[in-house]
Amino acid sequence: MKLIYVGDPMCSWCYGFGKELSALTERVPDLNLEIVVGGLRAYATDVLDDAGKQMRLQHWRRVQSLSGLPFDREALMARKGFVYDTEPVCRAVVAARRFVRNDQLLAVFRALQNAFYAEGRDTTDGHVLTDIAVRALRAMNVAVNVDEFFQIWVAAETKKETERDFIRARALGVSSFPALLLEENDQLYAVGSGYASVDQLEHQLSQLERNLA
Repeated sequence: MKLIYVGDPMCSWCYGFGKELSALTERVPDLNLEIVVGGLRAYATDVLDDAGKQMRLQHWRRVQSLSGLPFDREALMARKGFVYDTEPVCRAVVAARRFVRNDQLLAVFRALQNAFYAEGRDTTDGHVLTDIAVRALRAMNVAVNVDEFFQIWVAAETKKETERDFIRARALGVSSFPALLLEENDQLYAVGSGYASVDQLEHQLSQLERNLA
């Protein structure tokens, strides 16, 4: 039995959901969790204009009201020439797989989210991403240096693996993020689609486990 989380670090609803998913893993510590990055706006090339920023701020306000998590709105509005490409940050999650188990990867995923939403950092920049990921890994006592991580992040194989995640997300039938699936005997069952509280997730997971017992 395995949980599959499909999300994107630069998806605001995934940012709110990350807090709830972390709480679920604490309540159910034997969960086997796999993270698949979805590529919300992978390979985007258009510059985010003021209308696009305002649209995102509307989502941010809704996420903040539900999750209580902080958002740096001023940093988004002040950023000039910003291309909202989520492939680089997804690739940073994939690069981090080289260093941690699946159940530890969520901490790196959430560190990248916090850096973008709460700290206003540019998570389309490889050097910024490397700094964030390495700090998160070292916080888990994982030995990794900046140059090593950056070289993995820029590697062609990491780019291919990231693209394979995007393809897999679609193959899983996921069309919006976040999505949480339970895999049992090669069958998939929806645990959550969209933002959900830890209580809702735990209830749904318990129901599924009883039905499958």
